[in-house]
Amino acid sequence: MPTVRELNAKSLEYRRKLLAIIKHAQAGHTSGDLSCIDILNVLYNHVLRVSPQTLTSPDRDRYVQSKGHSVEALYVVLADRGFFPPEQLDTLGCYRSTFIGHPTRKVAGIEQNTGALGHGLAVAVGMALAGKMDGRGYRVFCLLGDGELAEGSNWEAMLAAAHYKLDNLIAIVDRNCLQITGPTEQVCALEPLMDKFRAFGLAVREADGHDVGALMEALAAVPFEAGRPSVLVAHTVKGKGVSFMEGDPKWHHGTPSDEEYSQALEELAKARQRLDLETG
Repeated sequence: MPTVRELNAKSLEYRRKLLAIIKHAQAGHTSGDLSCIDILNVLYNHVLRVSPQTLTSPDRDRYVQSKGHSVEALYVVLADRGFFPPEQLDTLGCYRSTFIGHPTRKVAGIEQNTGALGHGLAVAVGMALAGKMDGRGYRVFCLLGDGELAEGSNWEAMLAAAHYKLDNLIAIVDRNCLQITGPTEQVCALEPLMDKFRAFGLAVREADGHDVGALMEALAAVPFEAGRPSVLVAHTVKGKGVSFMEGDPKWHHGTPSDEEYSQALEELAKARQRLDLETG
């Protein structure tokens, strides 16, 4: 298993790569990718029991990215894990490329097409229920954007998950408090979010979504309670790692200019230097 230091280094490299493919394609959901990349890093490098070799195994863990518009982050991590050659990422957004702006099962490693917000959790519930009915030991992880929690289908899915006692289901909320039109609490207030999840019968914890050690610890504890689905609220910053993108809604699907791209790469390079100095 990789160390915390190794995962932190991977997160910086993932950020650099996803900015590169977004810049090349001149399209992407940049700040949302940056807010969830640490979560995907920990899932695929520490938690999920799935690999290119076990992708067809009925006992593999499943991952559904309901927050489908942040697919560039998922592509970068899947490439690093060997699900497809990394050079294929350079075709993002190109004519006839399978690497499009939302997850598609035409890309190796992706379990489910997503993009219409509010649908992924319901699919994950179905997968988890099938696992229980078949007596399988796999787990189903689902990443949700906090903005998509305004979709009522999520709450219907939670009711069903609690009713069927799906403790093999783990929902992770990328709680960056921003969506395309502004702060979530101004668009459609979610708080008190933890209380709402508990009221729907789910076991809930929270963690810093950019602290890989905290994410490792939290996800190692699933299920948080036997007989209940788990929800991890991961507190994140939209655009994390690039100073001028952090907390700015305009970067929801913005692409950097040449000057902005250079600045972002410089900031990431300095962050890597600091990491090396801190860890020796």
